Amino acid sequence: MIQRIQSIYLLLSSLLTGSLFFIPFANIETESSEVFKFIYRGLINGEGETVVPTLALAILLTVATAVSFLNIFLFKKRLLQIRLCGLNIALLLGLTGMTYYLGTQVIAEINGVMGYQITTAFPVIAAILTFFALKAIGKDVALLKSMDRIR
Repeated sequence: MIQRIQSIYLLLSSLLTGSLFFIPFANIETESSEVFKFIYRGLINGEGETVVPTLALAILLTVATAVSFLNIFLFKKRLLQIRLCGLNIALLLGLTGMTYYLGTQVIAEINGVMGYQITTAFPVIAAILTFFALKAIGKDVALLKSMDRIR
């Protein structure tokens, strides 16, 4: 039953977090008009060299994307799917907090002005979609329990 609504929510969540591998979180402009991009791997200068690496952010993004994508295929194990949805929500909110924290640390190091992009909100939107999936999975569990009572 991969065509359930929670599968759509989880697929959208994994697509949003997966897109963060290709789109920068923010652009940073220094006082000397040098432009940097803040991506999942760290702070990248104009030549594509990593100035400040952020390995923890890359690991957290990879795990959150993998949990969201693999959760789609656990439709037969609903209780495990509920637990993984809760874990994924925590990972996505942690990803949002870490993005903000590392962004402020990077600004302090290079004395620049950060302009966040819409992609910074993707983990929050993915967490909301994962919450909707969690609610839909809970409804499925409740429906199955009520069907067992009827038999």
